Amino acid sequence: MPLALSLVSSADPAGHVSGAADPTAPHGPPEKLGVRGLLGTRGFRRLLAVRFSAQFGDGMFQAALGGAVLFNPEREADPIAVAVGLAVLLLPYSIIGPFAGALLDRWDRRRVLLIANLLRAGLTLVVAALVAGGVAGAPLYLGALAVTGVTRFVLAGLSASLPHVVEPRYLVEANVVAATAGAAVAALGGACSIGLRAVFGPDDLGSAGVTTVAALGALAAAVLAAGFRRGLLGPDEPNEPRRAVLAVARGLADGAQATAVVPGAASSFVALVSHRLAFGVSTLLMLLLFRNEFTANGVLRTGIAGIGEVVVLAAAGLGAAALVTPWLVRRVGRAGAIRIAALVAALSQFTLCMLITLPMALIGAFLLTGAGQVIKLCADAAVQSEVADDARGRVFALYDAVFNIGYVVAVAAAALLSPPNGYSPLLLGLAAVVYLIGLAGHELLLLRGRMVAGVREVRPALTGR
Repeated sequence: MPLALSLVSSADPAGHVSGAADPTAPHGPPEKLGVRGLLGTRGFRRLLAVRFSAQFGDGMFQAALGGAVLFNPEREADPIAVAVGLAVLLLPYSIIGPFAGALLDRWDRRRVLLIANLLRAGLTLVVAALVAGGVAGAPLYLGALAVTGVTRFVLAGLSASLPHVVEPRYLVEANVVAATAGAAVAALGGACSIGLRAVFGPDDLGSAGVTTVAALGALAAAVLAAGFRRGLLGPDEPNEPRRAVLAVARGLADGAQATAVVPGAASSFVALVSHRLAFGVSTLLMLLLFRNEFTANGVLRTGIAGIGEVVVLAAAGLGAAALVTPWLVRRVGRAGAIRIAALVAALSQFTLCMLITLPMALIGAFLLTGAGQVIKLCADAAVQSEVADDARGRVFALYDAVFNIGYVVAVAAAALLSPPNGYSPLLLGLAAVVYLIGLAGHELLLLRGRMVAGVREVRPALTGR
């Protein structure tokens, strides 16, 4: 599962909450435009190209760093070191989240995407130089923290910009194409990074060479972002304080408030957080199992080659989610799609905890990544269609911050509790329970939203208004 990502009460078929939707949200079932129709929209086509370039480079960078730290014969890593390596890929956004959210709702998002990608390319080259010099510990981790922090900034900006290039009624379908295909491109970047290791070598110089190539994705994304007209990506009417420091300080609080008042977004948020917690445990254990426990069998490999196979299966899971999600949403709504995905993920985890084998790990990569992507697509659509534009960037920033903190906490807990070889049925079983807890929270928030909506409908009738 690693490297592939690290990822409504009484609802109508679109998944909206009665009485809680934003006035600008679409009404009735989401309409289908088709991939060809979406790609015929110039703004969406360019935004998709920016996403592909950025996420391809991000996938390459994560795989290159993982190879340098975890599968480099010149370096050895125990479970704690593995956890630290994963943490540096995700923790930074929890620190800069308030800044990113406030700036995405304050500054021209086109300019943010341009500058952030240029900065990311420069920082990636700095990390490549550190790897080439054999630097380890804090300096390398700080460099990786900086690169990944800027990357999360870029991805939040892309999500917040999508409603400015796609009509509201096509948002679910656009999310399927953008988020799913983008994650698949990131997985492809990881696979290419693993392939380039065979060319550059598995040592420090080889890892540095692969990391350098990863900078090209950020440069391409910057060039493509520069092609947008100024102001096209929003925000439309910033409501931030004039002082940037005050806006930054309010970033997470505003994002939390904007999420809490929209039951569709809040319930999706809980389900997605539970996925990130469970996925963090599985990621750490799978890395250890592929490195220390599993035995190669025919075409099924171990080590970093085995991780490459995991990436391929995870990408297939993302593709399956792209096909299934629109169909599910049209028939059972966003809430129903989340319920089904959470149950599939929980059952997959329970099965894996009983059969910890190499084939089951690959099947789990497909099912867990696909189910998690269904949940994410529904959560993204809820934010984009139900949260006001002037708060959307801060909500996405909050999402990334909480998701990554939860992921890092789960990885750290698994590192402390896991045996060195990663063989822990108990931890995998607990991850399955986490999915069920998240599903329960999802349902409770939907029930609360339905009750609040009912009270709002009854009050005018009692007062005769």
